[in-house]
Amino acid sequence: MLNTLKSAWRIPDLRKKLMFTVFMLLIYRVGNVISVPFVDTYAMAQYFESSLSNTILGLYNAMSGSAFAQASVLALGIQPYINASIIIQLLTVAIPALERWAKEEGEEGKKKIDRLTRYTTVGLGVLLGFAYYTMIANAGILTEEGFLPGLVVVLAFAAGSSVVMWMGEQITEFGIGNGISMILFANIISSLPSTIGTMVYLPWYVNLIAVVAVVLLVVFIVFINDAERRIPIQYAKRVVGRKVYGGQSTNLPIKVSMSGVMPVIFAQSICSVPATICAFIGVTEGWWYENVFSSTSWIYALIYFLMIFFFSWFYSTIQYDPVEISNNLKKNGGFIPGFRPGKPTADFIKKVINKILVFGAIYLSVVALLPIVGGIVLPEMQYLAIGGTSAIIVVGVALETVKALEAQMLMRHYKGFLD
Repeated sequence: MLNTLKSAWRIPDLRKKLMFTVFMLLIYRVGNVISVPFVDTYAMAQYFESSLSNTILGLYNAMSGSAFAQASVLALGIQPYINASIIIQLLTVAIPALERWAKEEGEEGKKKIDRLTRYTTVGLGVLLGFAYYTMIANAGILTEEGFLPGLVVVLAFAAGSSVVMWMGEQITEFGIGNGISMILFANIISSLPSTIGTMVYLPWYVNLIAVVAVVLLVVFIVFINDAERRIPIQYAKRVVGRKVYGGQSTNLPIKVSMSGVMPVIFAQSICSVPATICAFIGVTEGWWYENVFSSTSWIYALIYFLMIFFFSWFYSTIQYDPVEISNNLKKNGGFIPGFRPGKPTADFIKKVINKILVFGAIYLSVVALLPIVGGIVLPEMQYLAIGGTSAIIVVGVALETVKALEAQMLMRHYKGFLD
């Protein structure tokens, strides 16, 4: 990875892209420490630590680089844009007009979907900003109350989410890698100094277990991230005039982690909704809260496990359509050796996807539940800001960024047959 960065730095175009990406991330980090007016940030940090850290807002805080707990103008982070992208993606499957934009209208349809995603992001930013304002108003954290201060707070949060969306798009277009992923990567990495500082006050055996677990977790994620099941594909020979086309052998790759980290994010969001509602209404005690809603209970871990399986299946059905794959192979003269084109091929592909789905869901469950189980077994590990979702994002973004740099360097160093 370091060699790839050194090589990329020597190329002027890539050096500009890298500098632009770093510059945008620095601006983003500066925005993370600019507080919203009329909010007592110290009281907000204390309230978050005591009541909200184990809810879905804890995930929001990690994804925003601790900006959520500090009530900064970028407190909502990239989450409204991510949620808007997910909503539009799901609606594309359900609404024929959006599906037509995505499949038939090409680049123009993609621009329409991107524009709709931006509008949805602004709407979600206003909605989440109002929810944030309601929470801090009920907790008595505002330094000044009234319609005008409330309007300023809500609009500041909404504007911050729009600025983050713009930054992500600029990084994607003029920088290196995907802008959303790079912002999430920077936010998660920013929590490392505080985590290291916390480890100083923990027993040595807890630190040793945590370091070994993180190393093994990273190795496991890297291994699974590149793992795929390759279905052999054979293309029949065709004679056109005096030339013979086809006859090649290739494969259909199906990744083990076909849905990425999205099932974990969805599952964590759904499982944390009851605890979040309890936090908003001020109920943070009782048997149900401590044994079912709290992220440190075994019942919560079991529900979390089942939800990851459900969303893994849901996302696989969206990404892979065995009937469509079978029809495309048949149209192009391809077939899977040992299976007739049509329904037998579709049934075989569906069977393979279901098998990979089970293993991929187990992989995501292990990665996501390992920090929770570790916190239950060793309560001291709850003070470490180590999450399975964060680990998957960090490792995945690092690998994708290196691949993007290598692809850019290969494109610039490649010599064609005319040279």
